[in-house]
Amino acid sequence: MKKINLAYGKTGLDILVPENATIIEPRPVPPLADDKEAVLKALRNPIGTPPLKEMVKTEDTVAIVISDITRPTPNYKLVPWLLEELQHVPLANIVIINGLGSHRANTRDELIQMLGENIVDTVKIINHDAFNDQELLHVGRNTYGSEVYLNKTYVEASFKIVTGFIEPHFFAGFSGGTKGICPAVAGISTIQDFHNAVMIGHPNSTWGRMEDNILRDACTQNCFMAKPDFMLNVTLNGQKEITNVFAGEVIEAHRLGCEYVKAHAMEAVDHPYDIVITTNSGYPLDQNLYQTVKGLSAASQIVRPGGSIISASECSDGLPNHGNYAKILQMRKTPQELLDMINDPSFRVFDQWQVQVQAMVLSKADCYLYSMLEKETVRKAMLQPIDNIDETVQQLLEKYGPQTTIAVLPLGPLTIPYVKKPQ
Repeated sequence: MKKINLAYGKTGLDILVPENATIIEPRPVPPLADDKEAVLKALRNPIGTPPLKEMVKTEDTVAIVISDITRPTPNYKLVPWLLEELQHVPLANIVIINGLGSHRANTRDELIQMLGENIVDTVKIINHDAFNDQELLHVGRNTYGSEVYLNKTYVEASFKIVTGFIEPHFFAGFSGGTKGICPAVAGISTIQDFHNAVMIGHPNSTWGRMEDNILRDACTQNCFMAKPDFMLNVTLNGQKEITNVFAGEVIEAHRLGCEYVKAHAMEAVDHPYDIVITTNSGYPLDQNLYQTVKGLSAASQIVRPGGSIISASECSDGLPNHGNYAKILQMRKTPQELLDMINDPSFRVFDQWQVQVQAMVLSKADCYLYSMLEKETVRKAMLQPIDNIDETVQQLLEKYGPQTTIAVLPLGPLTIPYVKKPQ
């Protein structure tokens, strides 16, 4: 047996796996020697736009959209550096919009963790509220028939900046880019359309795919109804250090970022595995069970039908305790019944998309969870709670026999494996 450290919470978790286990993790990428210098250089020599400082006028009202506490985007670095480049704009003209999508509002302490106390105390910050019609504006209708509502403050700003980080995403292809606007600052009805059963269930709505991805297309259409004037996205390594910077026009710069990430964070394997051990990349991505679905989805790409997935995800923030995720899980008794319910066009409840992905995974494999959650809570989510991953691995090795194949994703969805197609 050999020891593997899993990304779990803030401290990590050591487990033992067979010597022949396949370890799948991002190719080692060193952090930038001077990430501030690299970001400022990118702002001054962007892709597809003039330098940021030249684009923004002193009298502009500037909206900077950031990702919320569930994402590891290093906004405590990026936002101060952006403001340094925009010193000619009065702080009173600048607003930071926390792109929550349908997530809960972040607390002052969380905002300080995300941005630093100086920023929180000196710059106006808005927690986007997808459920408050008074804070939304109707900006158009996309080709899928969805009425598009976006944050009013964002739409009305004369200069719009979106930040984020790029990693493979389980139905949008990659995070970052236009996804920093939709669903981040969209209204709940638009978010529901964007995540409806047809969008989520389409075979091209998957990890690492941008071409012919109808969900990504809807995202881009929605974003372009109030297109950001400038994008600042970064890539991160397993230690969540900045490895590259992509700034400028939101499509062109993001495309180059996706190509870079795909080369470092997607891994082909020769065959499916009996057992796949995964994480949700540790804190902050493993704060709740809702987000943990991403790690399960990554593992499901290479688990064989009837196999087993073991997830180590701390879930310090619970399920979480907001939204309809937990309620939807209780509406039916089996994964297939959940899928049948969600695929019924008359069913329309926000958070259904995460349940849909989870049910798809559960329909393929048995899923075990090591977390801080109460065992009954885990069972109600149709997962099997475990107290010790090493013991569960031994039990599954006995179940599947001496030829059992096992893979480990220590950093969860920071690496997305896929089975090679037959030649």
